[in-house]
Amino acid sequence: MNQAVPAIVRYHIRHDTRYRYDQPVGESRQLLRLTPRELPWQHTCAHRLDIAPEPARRQAFVDGLGNLVETLHFERDHDALFIRAESWVELRQRDLPALADSPPWETVREMLEYRAGRGFDEARLEACGYLFESRHVRVKREFADYAAADFAAGAPLLVGVNRLMRRIFDEFTFDPEATDVSTPVTEVFEHRRGVCQDFAHFMLSCLRSLGLPARYVSGYLLTRPPPGKARLIGADATHAWVAVYCPGHGWVDFDPTNALMPDLEHITIGWGHDFADVSPLRGVILGGGEHEPEIAVTVVPEDEFHTLYGSAELPGLQPA
Repeated sequence: MNQAVPAIVRYHIRHDTRYRYDQPVGESRQLLRLTPRELPWQHTCAHRLDIAPEPARRQAFVDGLGNLVETLHFERDHDALFIRAESWVELRQRDLPALADSPPWETVREMLEYRAGRGFDEARLEACGYLFESRHVRVKREFADYAAADFAAGAPLLVGVNRLMRRIFDEFTFDPEATDVSTPVTEVFEHRRGVCQDFAHFMLSCLRSLGLPARYVSGYLLTRPPPGKARLIGADATHAWVAVYCPGHGWVDFDPTNALMPDLEHITIGWGHDFADVSPLRGVILGGGEHEPEIAVTVVPEDEFHTLYGSAELPGLQPA
């Protein structure tokens, strides 16, 4: 008998970032995107940041893409920086669309093409912003040619996107040593190796090269330890996938790293044109010398929290 899928699940997320600097940092400004978004299927029950040293100033705002951002300004010398973001997040099962019920992909492309005198409603105008090249996404014939095999004439949009996602999963190899954050998407295509960020950028390049709007989604994924092994603190990572605009259904998520449509195990932090729009932490510093961040992420279901953390008390961070 198949086990029933719960309609609501809760997760605790801990995201630690630590910098150890070779030389003192005299001044630093940081932008943090570590707060989960409020969505019809996702609710942040509690969230907090622990920061050492304490910043001189902090300010929270919502960026132009609707992501929650916190700015930190450090004005005194420091030789290390530690930021811990902790959240309790509740997910509800999504109403995933029937792929075959989506409109033909050419219809979607044509309805978003620029024509003199044509007006767009708010949703379509937003979608048009995700049709173009960005820092990590290219619009090129070679990407359109690769994707064409999955988009036959008259094929429903979401059927084509699903086929493209599964082909990337089948033909590309997950290899953390193959790329870094600066590796161009053309090189990812050439070697067909990379990580979730690379696969998301490649899938976006394919879709936008066909004239279809798609955006980069950043968040977390519940991972499962090997059979017989315990879940470990800090053993997870941030994750990336894509969302495609489909008239009648809105934005629909696809995860090419795992060949599935995100539901109850994907926690959304934010979205943008590519990774540069939703980097968890980025900033500028005066001084510091050589330094690399140490990042540890832990995603744990509510019923495993005390098994992992013992009797830890987290004031203000118990699930609602």
